[in-house]
Amino acid sequence: MYNHNKLKSFRNNKPSRSARVFSNSNKFGRNKGETIIESKFISKASHSQTREEIKINNTFKDFGFCFEINRNLTNRNYSIPTPIQDQSIEHILKGRDLIGLANTGTGKTAAFLLPLIEKCFSDKSKKVLIIAPTRELAQQIENEFRKFSLQMGMYSAICVGGIPINLQISSLRRNPNFVIGTPGRIKDLKERKMIDFSAFKFVVLDEIDRMLDMGFVQEIKAILGQLPKEHQSLFFSATLPAKIKELSNQFLKNPVFIQVSTGETAKNVDQDVVRVADNKKFDRLKELLGTSELQKVLIFSETKRGVQRLAEDLVKDGFRADSIHGDKRQMQRQRALSKFKDNQVQILVATDVAARGLDINNITHVINYTLPRTYTDYIHRIGRTGRGDKKGFALTFVR
Repeated sequence: MYNHNKLKSFRNNKPSRSARVFSNSNKFGRNKGETIIESKFISKASHSQTREEIKINNTFKDFGFCFEINRNLTNRNYSIPTPIQDQSIEHILKGRDLIGLANTGTGKTAAFLLPLIEKCFSDKSKKVLIIAPTRELAQQIENEFRKFSLQMGMYSAICVGGIPINLQISSLRRNPNFVIGTPGRIKDLKERKMIDFSAFKFVVLDEIDRMLDMGFVQEIKAILGQLPKEHQSLFFSATLPAKIKELSNQFLKNPVFIQVSTGETAKNVDQDVVRVADNKKFDRLKELLGTSELQKVLIFSETKRGVQRLAEDLVKDGFRADSIHGDKRQMQRQRALSKFKDNQVQILVATDVAARGLDINNITHVINYTLPRTYTDYIHRIGRTGRGDKKGFALTFVR
């Protein structure tokens, strides 16, 4: 267990200024008008309350899934759904539009995949379009689809950048039940007449808040506007900004609203700040990484160049580190993720966009080497640790 008394030795001896406000500036790169209060980076985990607060009413057997899905669930040791799964699956099976609001790491992917696999298995002429903000999240969704639909005779196509588009065109020509991709590549394939939005009876927008933050509002509206009159729409998100409310009012029909998030940040993540001057940050980071408690660490830095340089400097100093960012080819990003998942490297350095939605087990610590642009980004960053019932730690470097 991490010893926070040990952390104090790494912090400056300045008095605490937990009410300090970081306003928008070029230095920190935040959005215009964005302010972040330092006290929000400091919070003790309340691990014992993470699951007891929400009553689970069903087992997976209660949903009436077909034999094949239940077999695949059993093989993966799935028996009790998470709160978002427990509250969403029945509504999705009944055909309701839905907005699912839940913190990261709460099982949102299975909440929409399982009932949609059930629907398509009973009628294989039906098609599902799933849109995610990043390549990595789209690929994780497809991996989960393959596991949940094993030996069920259904196929998927992954449509993301960084992979030769001709391979994706070949996959689409097989007429898959599930098309999973990112907005930019899906738009490209639509313009090539390889995707017909009117063919999809179901659409899922996963982490829709991030897609809107990334500027895909018009692309999302265009897709939703071309779906058939009778279709089912599912929005999943960790936050509920005004733009999502506007989209739901415009495109969803009497949606069910499910909210199982337990607060602004993960309750089972211990959060603290590390005070350090800019010219001492790297040395302080190395001291922290040299302690035994930091076993599997995800470090966030703001720019692609900064991420690459930081990872290279850590490797030069003897640390097992790698990086993911937008300038890397998809194969390189996947290789870095695999090495991190398999513990071949201890440290993964990433930008916000590249790491969005990563589902990696046993990350002990998240370190914000540079401040996030928004508090929403902070929520998603620290959500990479403390997943499920495990306790995690988040450290934010401040001056």
